[in-house]
Amino acid sequence: IAKLRGLRVANVVGGVKIEPQIDRLARGVDVLIATPGRLIDLMNQKAVNLGDVQVLVLDEADRMLDMGFLPSVRRIVEATPATRQTLLFSATIDKGVLDQVDAMLNDPAIVQIAAKGETADTVEQYIARVPHTLKPDMLAALLKERGHR
Repeated sequence: IAKLRGLRVANVVGGVKIEPQIDRLARGVDVLIATPGRLIDLMNQKAVNLGDVQVLVLDEADRMLDMGFLPSVRRIVEATPATRQTLLFSATIDKGVLDQVDAMLNDPAIVQIAAKGETADTVEQYIARVPHTLKPDMLAALLKERGHR
């Protein structure tokens, strides 16, 4: 989808050489997917600037906190504009998680989905086996067919 929209996407994670990731960031990105530790490394090296972030997505928030990433996540959040939108996703979110991340959120709304295995009546599901190379085109065609841009 990103390629079809002309968006520049980068993925930065630990455990691999950082130099190619720095080179990729230097060319500019619209969407950055990062693990907290590697993003902090890149911030320390001044290889990334989060001052223009409009939307910050914290996925698997409960797991990040369980793994001790709260200080890193706080530092990342502090490096983004206060006007950003923050989306926090967690399979299991409890009061303990909310208490820890409350300062990172502004007027949060909580959306809970149905229990595991339950699907809303309005959701249509099907499987299409498609070769990996054709997946972006297939997805674009399906979205267009259903009236999405």
